[in-house]
Order: sequence, then C-alpha cells, then structure tokens
Amino acid sequence: MPELIDQQATFALGVCYYPEHWPPARWPVYARQMRELGLQYVRIAEFAWSRMEPTPGRWEWDWLDAAIESLAAEGLRVVLCTPTATPPAWLVQAQPTILPVDREGRVRTFGARRHYDVASPTYRAESRRITRAIAERYGRHPAVVGWQTDNEFSDHDTVLSYSSAARLGFREWLGERYRDLDELNTAWGAVFWSQEYSAWEQIELPNLAVAEPNPSQMLDFRRYCSELVVRFQEEQVAILRELSPGRWVTHNFMRLTPDFDHYRVAECLDFVSWDSYPTGGVSFSTLSPTEQLAYARSGHPDLVSVNHDLYRGLKGGRSFWVMEQQAGQINWAPSNPLPAAGAVGLWTAQAWAHGASVVSYFRWRAATVAQELLHSGLLRHDETLDRGGAEVAQLDALRGLPNAEAPAAVALLHDYESLWVYDEQPHSQGARYWEQFQLFYQALRRLGVDVDIRHPQHDLSSYRLVVAPALQLVGEQRAARLATVAERARLLVGPRTGYRTPTGRVHEEGQPGPLAATLGCKLLNFDGLPPGLTVQVGQHVAETWAESYRLTGGTASHLYSSGPLAGQPAVVVNAGATTLGAWSATLVTEVLEALLDDVRVPIVRLPDGVRRTRRAGRTLWQNFTERAVELPDGSRLEAVGWRLDG
Repeated sequence: MPELIDQQATFALGVCYYPEHWPPARWPVYARQMRELGLQYVRIAEFAWSRMEPTPGRWEWDWLDAAIESLAAEGLRVVLCTPTATPPAWLVQAQPTILPVDREGRVRTFGARRHYDVASPTYRAESRRITRAIAERYGRHPAVVGWQTDNEFSDHDTVLSYSSAARLGFREWLGERYRDLDELNTAWGAVFWSQEYSAWEQIELPNLAVAEPNPSQMLDFRRYCSELVVRFQEEQVAILRELSPGRWVTHNFMRLTPDFDHYRVAECLDFVSWDSYPTGGVSFSTLSPTEQLAYARSGHPDLVSVNHDLYRGLKGGRSFWVMEQQAGQINWAPSNPLPAAGAVGLWTAQAWAHGASVVSYFRWRAATVAQELLHSGLLRHDETLDRGGAEVAQLDALRGLPNAEAPAAVALLHDYESLWVYDEQPHSQGARYWEQFQLFYQALRRLGVDVDIRHPQHDLSSYRLVVAPALQLVGEQRAARLATVAERARLLVGPRTGYRTPTGRVHEEGQPGPLAATLGCKLLNFDGLPPGLTVQVGQHVAETWAESYRLTGGTASHLYSSGPLAGQPAVVVNAGATTLGAWSATLVTEVLEALLDDVRVPIVRLPDGVRRTRRAGRTLWQNFTERAVELPDGSRLEAVGWRLDG
C-alpha cells in the first residue's frame, strides 16, 4: 500500500466538526484553536449531502473547499465522510421507495437520519453517485488523509429491512444459498407447523407472523440483511479506492450493535472505528440499579473496554480509532448526567491502552439548533472551552505514545450468528448473548488479564487459553478448530455451546454436537431460571441459566447442590477442554483462575471499578469509581483517575 495509507506511529487526538453549522468567518478561528488544543485529525461532512447537492445535479462545493482549506492551513488532517446517512428531502420526494420499512410494516419518514432502505436498488445507485462525486472532488486533496463511509450502520434499528425490495432480495438470496426448496425446507425444519414451501414466491419476511417466526428463517434473514450492509459498503469503498488512492477507509461502528456481521463488513476497510459514549452505555445496560448509579458519571470500565477489544479484534488485532469519544453530557439517554471530573482523560487513556491509535472527540462546538442542541462539545454554545475541552488540553502524557500492538495470551471467541440465534430464543428472562459473554469477559478483566476478542475462524495459535463464552452454532469445521485448540492449549466453553447446527437446527445427537469428543460430555438437562430463582453449585450461586451434563469421558469438577439438577455435573474437564454450564460470576472466576494458573498467565485481583491494561511495555491503571482506591501494590489511585507505569 502507498505510504500515505499508513497510520502514524504515535497516538493522536482528533475532533468531529460541522463547519456547515457555523459562519465561514469562524472557520479559520476554529482551525487555529483545534491545533492549539493539540488536535491533529478533523472529521467532517458525514451529514452534509443537502449542502453539497441542494437540488438534483446542482453541486455546491465552494463551502466545503473553504472549510477544508481552513483546516489544511493549520496543518490539520481531514477525515472526509460519504454523506449517505442523510439523503436530502428532494431525493426522498423524488424516490419515496428509498425510505426504510420497519418490522411492523410502517414506512419511516424523512426528518431525522438514516432514512434509507439498504435493500433499495434505487438508493444504492444514489449512494454510488454521491460517493463518486465527493471522491472525484477531494480524493487526491493533500489534506484528506482518509475516509469514513456513511455513519453508524444499524443506528435507530435501520439494518433489518422489511420493504418490498427486501422481500424480493431475500428470495433471490435464498435461491442462491440453497440448491432447491427441498434443501431449504430441510435446513429450516419447515415441516414444523406446516411451514413447507413449494415455490420461492411463497416465502415472506419473518415479521408480522401470528407467533414467533421460524428461528432458522430468522437466522437466514439476518445473514441476508448483513450481506446487504457488506455490499452497500463495498460499493462505496471500491469508488474511494479508485478515486482516492493512498488514503485509508474506515467506518464508525456503534456499541455492541447486533444487526450485522461486523467481521464481514470490516473486511474491505483498512481499520475500524467505533463511537464511544460511556455514560450512555451505562443507561442502556443491564447493570443493577446500584451499579448504574455508581458508574453513571464515569461509565463502567468493562462496558467500554469490551467494545475496544471487539473492534481491535475485527481485523485480527489491528489498531483502531475511536471516531466519536464522549467529551461531556450526551443528549440521547433516558437521563444524561454530566461526566465526573477526569472522565474524559480516563476514557482517552483507556482507549490507547486497548489499542486505539486515535481518539476523536464529539464534537467541536455544541450545536445551537435541532436534535442535538443539548449535547456537549469541546466548546460550549458560546464558544468558551467546556470541561471536556479543558481536560483534552491537559493530555500531554498521552500524546506521542507508541501505537504498538496490544497482544494478549487469552482470547475470547465471538460470532454474530451465534448472537442472532441466542437472542431470538433466549428461553430465560434476562438471558442474552452479550450478558453471557460479559460473564467471562468481566471475570478476566477483574483478574487483571488482558484479552483479545477473536472470531473462531481467526488464527488462534498464539493463545494459551481460548474461551468460547457463547458459541451456539457449531458445525464440523468449527468443532475441528476448537479441538485443535484443546490439544495445543486450554479451551473453556460456556453454556449452550454447540447446541445448534449452522442452519439453526439442534444437533440430533445432542449438544455439543461434533464437539462431544473434545469436551467429554453431552447435554443432560437445562434450567431457564426466572429472576429471583437460583440454584447452587457448591458455594456458588447460579442465576438465569443452568445446564448439566452426561459424562462421556470427561470428569466432573463441580456438581449442582440444589434444584432439579442436584448431583449432576455443572463443570466438566476433559484433558485440555473445560465445559461450564452455569451463569455464576463467582464460579466462572474460580474456573478461570485455575486455568490461568495452569497456563502460567499471572493474575491480580482488582478492586471493584479498577482495571489494569498493558500496551507497548507500559501498564495503565484505571479507577472508574468516584473514590480514591488502594491498588494491589499499596499505592493510591485518585477517583476517576489513571496512572501510566513503565
């Protein structure tokens, strides 16, 4: 690749900026202030289609030319966006079929953002047209160093498409995937409830049914919608590669969004980005009310870091960006508290430690109009420096840190298809894929262990311990890869591992299907526990889910001691593989501690809200609580504070 496409070798800061919101006379002033604040990158234009093309085919570039030149004059590097997340009103009026249709069959109208149907051929053509126009204009501009495609795929529930275009496209996609309807009927188990099809035209989208849709049909529908996003993005990226050689391309993903396969969508990108809003993550989490209050102003460390690790893992460990970093109060959660003093610096340091090469703050100046006028910026409405901006000015200790890799000895396996089938049929109130995944992730982070999040198809040969918290879909190939892990290192799998085939059917030989020989056990019974009902595994309390096993070569290390599973195995060990069947944070921690000791990964038990992360030979200590804490070495870490050692 050309030299220009490489990210710089040291950590840098940036900002999200909307010059079209402000008088042109302020643009040179803002650019100078950005440089003086230590910012190096500026993202612009992701929502500016109506200013670029105010009426069909009439282009107005002068304002964007001037905005870019004002940034370039201060030596700032421009990240330019394709503006496809906000098609203008004239386009919607001319082509109303581009509007999205929700799962209730309602057309979602113009007036906000992401008001397009990714299945619409008409909109796909318009997306290519505007992308080509902006890339032809700025693709070789010396100040433009990279591109962001669209904005936050799946925001506002806009990936799953229920339009007539999606219905036709889904049928075509199914026809390509299955050789004939007999194969589809078998894969979906369509004999159930007389769902068998005799013509492709009989297949509808999995919404508005009297009862829940066929889970295998829903799994394929999600695969189809995910591929729509892949194609939509690939079309834009191909144009940018053609017309803007040497510049990198990224996309800003969102917090733990489930609606498409991020690994597939990231394949055509140079690196990935995501948008981090820690207080909003707490508001929409399943943390207890007490925990939500405790972390309301600082964010929960693991709700943020799991996203850092996920997005670093999409490209196999490649450094990522935080394209939008919260820098003050937000406007879109049920309540929006002001972040604690020090939170912006803490979040920035945490991002670097988990592998970020750039953190870009949202936004430069607080908006004075429209939907986001209650959202903060680095500048207040009156252009004075806000609290977040003042913290950014004090981050000299982070600027210039090396953008080295952030390797780990432990990998957590994750895939979106298992997420889709898990959440479609959770079977127990409160059971969700990400909640089960977090049981294992948080246990490792509380033990001070750095982790990588990887797809099962990634290279796992360097890891001493591989943890598969929630891989429901297991076929022969995946089972063989996991068996290799168990032979070479240590493998830990969580509840419902291998419950289904790749088409969503249950393995007829029982869970864990082709993994049975590796795990040395088969599923015996499972217990979906309602809130307040628990069972015991020795001294450990299990809630939400518990499953037991019939031994087929393995040894039970823990037994249930109460409930209908009493006396049956809850944890089974078989050579290099361990199976754990209960939702219990303390049990997960105990099993992980033993495995980490076995593979010689050192641990340190951390106080609540305190985390340790290592990168580039340095150790970052982070305190997300609003009180000073004593670290394991006896030193003191201030409230909502961080310290970099080494």
